Amino acid sequence: MKFSGKEGTAPNKASPSKKKASAAKETNNLILKHILKNAFDFKGKINTKFVLGIVLKENISLKENVPAVLQEIELRAREVAALTPQQIMKELQKVAPELLQETKETKNDKEIEGLLKPLPNAKKGKVVVRIAPSPSGPLHIGHAYGASLNYEYAKMYQGKLILRIEDTNPENIYPPAYEMIEQDVRWLTENNVAEVVTQSSRLGIYYDYAEKLIGKEKVYVCTCDADLWREMKNNGTACPCRTLPVKENQLRYAKMFNGYAEGEAVLRLKTDIKHKNPAMRDFGIMRIIEHVHPKTGKEQRVWPLMVFSVAIDDHEMGITHVLNGKDHTDNAMKEKTIMDYFGWKSPEYKHWGRINFEGFKMSTSQTRLAIEQNEYEGWDDIRLPFLPALCRRGYQPEAFRKFALEMGLSLTDKTVSKEEFWKMVNAFNKEIVEPKANRYFFVNDPIEITIEKAPKKEVMINLHPDFPQRGQRAFHVNGKIYVAGSDFTKLGEGKIHRLMDYCNFMIAKGKWKYISDDYEEYKNAQNKGFIIHWVPVQKNLPKIEVLLEDGTTQTGISEEGFQCVKTGEIIQFERRYFGRVETINKNNILVYYLHK
Repeated sequence: MKFSGKEGTAPNKASPSKKKASAAKETNNLILKHILKNAFDFKGKINTKFVLGIVLKENISLKENVPAVLQEIELRAREVAALTPQQIMKELQKVAPELLQETKETKNDKEIEGLLKPLPNAKKGKVVVRIAPSPSGPLHIGHAYGASLNYEYAKMYQGKLILRIEDTNPENIYPPAYEMIEQDVRWLTENNVAEVVTQSSRLGIYYDYAEKLIGKEKVYVCTCDADLWREMKNNGTACPCRTLPVKENQLRYAKMFNGYAEGEAVLRLKTDIKHKNPAMRDFGIMRIIEHVHPKTGKEQRVWPLMVFSVAIDDHEMGITHVLNGKDHTDNAMKEKTIMDYFGWKSPEYKHWGRINFEGFKMSTSQTRLAIEQNEYEGWDDIRLPFLPALCRRGYQPEAFRKFALEMGLSLTDKTVSKEEFWKMVNAFNKEIVEPKANRYFFVNDPIEITIEKAPKKEVMINLHPDFPQRGQRAFHVNGKIYVAGSDFTKLGEGKIHRLMDYCNFMIAKGKWKYISDDYEEYKNAQNKGFIIHWVPVQKNLPKIEVLLEDGTTQTGISEEGFQCVKTGEIIQFERRYFGRVETINKNNILVYYLHK
């Protein structure tokens, strides 16, 4: 079995062959532990496709060589299948004891049912989680992963999800984002948000708690030069302000509201000034910002730093579990320290590894600028990876939640390419919309054709092949039809082609000649050509414009029955793609491309 060795971590002096061998060994160990786990869970029965999914999820780079990975899984599965249950357990204990322990814990937790790993110290009906975006713009696909993961855990434990908009940095706020974020989260969770909180409305609460810390001698107002303070902190040296008495700190704190200028004073928490992690040394919790806030205007100039407002809010809102990226690890330590000073119980913190969405442009500031420069129509321009745009295209919120469940809560960093992301999300979305979407014919760049000797007839086709009870579409045809220009150019002479659900025909000397209605004749023909869709020639056929995902358009016509569609409806143009009906203007209908 050959592996690329990309995941190897051999020393720099190791030869390429040693690196490759090390990577192959690491991959084989990964495969073996999950085969043993699967065999242990299901009493010796091994689902190799399930194991493949788990292995690829843990090491995404192996997707470059799936056949070889599956071959190795099947080989090792045959070996493990020959072991007794006792031997399987013994081998799993040797190879991956943490998986054996995880299985025992899961089996002992009778309350929990779900696709996600159980959370520590979580009880049904008691779990409260939160998502806490800043209002710099609407949510994008990266936010959707985190929000979905939190929501799915809340649902799994019959708990609550709180949306908290963290707007304590007046310099990074896009005012329309308040409403956009709430709409995005309600859409993503199908309106299952227990509470919506905006931090700028809670400033008085943060001020009161800061005063309490001053009284406890746990904080001090530092007026040192910022560069000098940074140097002292890096050296593990306390600044002169650290030993100020309570009364002086109270006076200085009051002066922050109407005396000091921006940057002249910071309220700092007293910690271990020689802490091994410099980020934990006397970090700031309140500072002065003169920038006008869209909610409070110039009324307030003292603002909490994120770790302080978050610690206060998590306590007051009863957050039991904090689930976010591992880049918040230091913040979690700071928040826990603040809670300890108040004697509060801190939430359980669980982090996920960085997910790098490769090939996407997700910067809200850059996108905002592009919108202002008319490169995009707005945040719901369907070329963008932001939720307003994806909702407008016709994506269903459950598709993004399924993606989050697939990725899971893991500390492992992952890179998801643009192609891989859309492949996964489109597959999930198709599962949801395919049963709902009625079928219609769409002929772009139509060309009128006469089928010689074709009988005049009425063709009846189900709106959905799996649900005949929905009704049928009627095609009144007399041999004159429209076909797509792209289909017209690909049809060769001397072959039997078929107009879908209508008739078989052959092209000879440029003329289209009727052969029969029988599908079996086409199916069994040795000189079989293509099946194409069509629309009968008649007046007042709906004119269709399809806006594609790259911003280009396709124009054409559809069948008469397409005039009955409704705005917002998800449809499928047969043998083409799914779409969402955006606008209906008399006989002109605009459809947004969704996916194939």
